[in-house]
Amino acid sequence: MGAPQTIADFTATLPNGEAVSLAGHLGKVVLVVNTASHCGFTPQYDGLEALWRRFGAQGFAVLAFPCNQFGGQEPGDADEIAQFCRVNHGVTFPLMAKVEVNGAATPPLWQWLKANAPGIFGTQKIKWNFTKFLIDRDGRVLRRYAPTAKPERIAADIARLLA
Repeated sequence: MGAPQTIADFTATLPNGEAVSLAGHLGKVVLVVNTASHCGFTPQYDGLEALWRRFGAQGFAVLAFPCNQFGGQEPGDADEIAQFCRVNHGVTFPLMAKVEVNGAATPPLWQWLKANAPGIFGTQKIKWNFTKFLIDRDGRVLRRYAPTAKPERIAADIARLLA
């Protein structure tokens, strides 16, 4: 088997520790994002939920991966994170298990995302929480968005891919 080519080549871990194949996301437009509950960008959960509600029925998915690597801004366990997101931001899209997006413990999915959509000056390192990756219906990484890119700014790109 060669190098992974699409999101279908990966699994993600659910908060309960169960590994799930991402092959079911082929044919969908997917936004993958590393999140945190105590970050200046945390209000972006509202925008992510709005995208999910607006486009979900058309074949769009949000996959959020809580991450505690930046300023310790996601210290909670899976239940605390889920409750925070539900109560404070009305989140109904899937939350995955906490991940490290930089360093030796980076899961293969995140290695692939970073390699296929490097950041500024070609860096693969994730700079902060709420870095977003847009994946097309064929399962390929199209673009990386900086943490400062609000979800509503991505709506036009999502709509284009869903058309």
